[in-house]
Amino acid sequence: MVVAIILSGGTGKRTGLDVPKQYFKIKDRMIIDYSLEAIAKCDDIDYFCIVASSLWRDKIEDSLSSDCKDKFVGFANPGDNRQLSIVSGLHLIKDYFDKNGYTADTVLIHDAARPNITSKLLSGYIKDLEGHDGVMPVLTMKDTVYQSEDGKKVSKLLDRKKIFAGQAPEVFCFDKYLKANESLFPEKIKKINGSSEPAILAGMDVVMVEGSESNYKITTKEDLDKFVQEQLSR
Repeated sequence: MVVAIILSGGTGKRTGLDVPKQYFKIKDRMIIDYSLEAIAKCDDIDYFCIVASSLWRDKIEDSLSSDCKDKFVGFANPGDNRQLSIVSGLHLIKDYFDKNGYTADTVLIHDAARPNITSKLLSGYIKDLEGHDGVMPVLTMKDTVYQSEDGKKVSKLLDRKKIFAGQAPEVFCFDKYLKANESLFPEKIKKINGSSEPAILAGMDVVMVEGSESNYKITTKEDLDKFVQEQLSR
């Protein structure tokens, strides 16, 4: 079975909002609702959980469509960093599946702050996992890329053909990925920055696939303004 973890525990302070960005409403829809709709429409995803603070769970549940409710297995508690939030979701899924006699084969990890994900992209990344342990969508670098040791002077010019920007969702073989994360406890897990990092450290076969420019993450006020304008123009 394929399960998804939706990360929705962030505070999103860089957008300047008085609510976390994933709960900001546009045309009476929260930003998280766009990702949930894509998951509900994706026939290749069987179940999903949401990592979210208890403060927002009632609002999320109220917004779930009937198709979402059929796949929703529950909420997981956010961790002290993004990766610990992922582990929280992995454990919730494992406990739920063990209790109900199911087996999770594949896990897909997505950010609630990437609302332009589509069911087509989700299915494509899941299919890309065949023959591999993990899938990471990436974008090539368009601009010249530099390295600086002190943040003031250029130390090195990097070959942009060898530099890639990672995106979500990332897809992994469930058991291998869970073990890769658990092997980093108790301290190393706190230093992980990207979802694929535990898999790569564990020697899992993670393949890069083409990402999507439209699947950007809302991080800044400019990102939010861009998304709002896209929705208002439709």
